[in-house]
Order: sequence, then C-alpha cells, then structure tokens
Amino acid sequence: MSSSSSQIMQYDVFLSFRGTDIRSGVLSHLIAALSNAGVNTFEDEKFERGERIMPSLLRAIAGSKIHIILFSNNYASSKWCLDELVKIMECHRTYGNVVIPIFYNVDPSDVRHQRGDFGQGLEALAQRYLLQGENDVLKSWKSALNEAANLAGWVSGNYRYIYVL
Repeated sequence: MSSSSSQIMQYDVFLSFRGTDIRSGVLSHLIAALSNAGVNTFEDEKFERGERIMPSLLRAIAGSKIHIILFSNNYASSKWCLDELVKIMECHRTYGNVVIPIFYNVDPSDVRHQRGDFGQGLEALAQRYLLQGENDVLKSWKSALNEAANLAGWVSGNYRYIYVL
C-alpha cells in the first residue's frame, strides 16, 4: 500500500534528532540544504504557542513522506526521540514511508545493539521508566532502534567535511 493513498501528507521530510547534540551544527546545514532544494521539512520550532507538542509531533510524523533520523550519542537518552522513532518505524512498516538513518558520530552497531555511550544513555533513561513499570515501552524503543539501525543509511565518519566560506 502506498503512503499517499492512505495518508494525508503535510511534509516531504520529518527530521528526528537530539537537539542538544546537533542543532547548531550539522542540523542547520541539513535544513538549509533541504530548504534550498525546495523540500518542505517539518521543523519543531514552528509549533504554535500553546500547542500540545507530542500529539503535534505524531501528526507531523504521520504526515511526512520521508523520515531522516539523525542518530547521535545522546539520541537514546531522550524519551521524546525514542517515542518519535517508534512512530516513524510504525509508519515505515504500515505505509512504506522512507526512513533514512544518519549516524552522526555514533557507530551503527552501537545503535543496533544499544551499547557504548549510546547504550548508556538508553540504560539511564530505561532505569527511570522501569521503576515506573514501563517495560513494554523499553521493548518498543529497543525494537525501533534495532530496526532503524538495520536500514541502509549514512555514517558521518565515512565522509570528509568540506566547509565553504
């Protein structure tokens, strides 16, 4: 089933990222490149004041054709990021939406297996939610991380950065 026949698309691209890690660096370059190419990209900074954030994020995810996940070391320490990821992977499985993982200064196998610094962030977050009896949530996060990390994507360490002044 194609995504266009079963969903109303509002955005070409939805970016999922941990803001503290990349907002002032690679993210601004990516958003500028997409904008210059005429790509309608969802940006969380465009929320209207007073708008409930999580329901709006989930609508934006469902209303996007392509999802770019910018995995960074602290991505898995954010409940928001992991909840977004679960929804993104659900749209991928259900509607065939395109998902493009970018591994920014993190090894794809660390994401896949939730180890190293990446895994430590998830473990710290999980400890808070396991104490509250949310074991199913943790399983869905780990499954989504594994599924996304098994998709073909880009690893930042494999490319040379070129800065143009």
